[in-house]
Amino acid sequence: MLSAESTASRNQEGRGPFFFVLSTLVSAIIGSTLAACGYQFRVEGAGPTIGGAVAASSQGPPPRLVIRPLINGSFEPNLEARYTNYIREEFSAGSGAQVVPESAMADLVLTGQILSVIVPTLSFSPTATLESRTEVVVMVRVEDARSRNVVWSQVVKGASEFFITPDLQFNRALQNRAIEQAGRFVAADLAARFLLQLETGALTKQASAAPAPMSR
Repeated sequence: MLSAESTASRNQEGRGPFFFVLSTLVSAIIGSTLAACGYQFRVEGAGPTIGGAVAASSQGPPPRLVIRPLINGSFEPNLEARYTNYIREEFSAGSGAQVVPESAMADLVLTGQILSVIVPTLSFSPTATLESRTEVVVMVRVEDARSRNVVWSQVVKGASEFFITPDLQFNRALQNRAIEQAGRFVAADLAARFLLQLETGALTKQASAAPAPMSR
């Protein structure tokens, strides 16, 4: 038995290098044959997406966008400058557009208005308010800089909660902070919605579908 096992082991060891060289040679021949016939194995594109939809991508350079100061239509003073800055920051970071100053040549112009700021009560005791919330509503619209046609408009609401303390001055500071936070939520929401419109080509469709201004 030992002699038979030793003989089989030597036969396998003897055939090992031969089969390795033979398999390598066959693989090389098959690869060169496929290449000569023009067969190429290549993966292109962004690959499959969830739901089977093809991801749309905007072609060409990003649109140049001017963001004009918002109009404050609420009873809360001095919000227009801060909210305009929040929108400029968010659009510069993640809207897909290039935010440019008013003096630059622009493709699109964004204007808007702070419609309302309210502070409803969330919770209270028989003697005092315990928690409140700031709710801010902002409306914006984007126009084509050349035709003045509206290509996108949106109304969004942002909210932020804060607790009420016995200190009235500190409560006002908390309320101001909540109003600022709600404004940042509004700006981020608007930038995300604009990016979606830009990536799906909806802005281009709106601009092409809008009638050209009549010449006088």
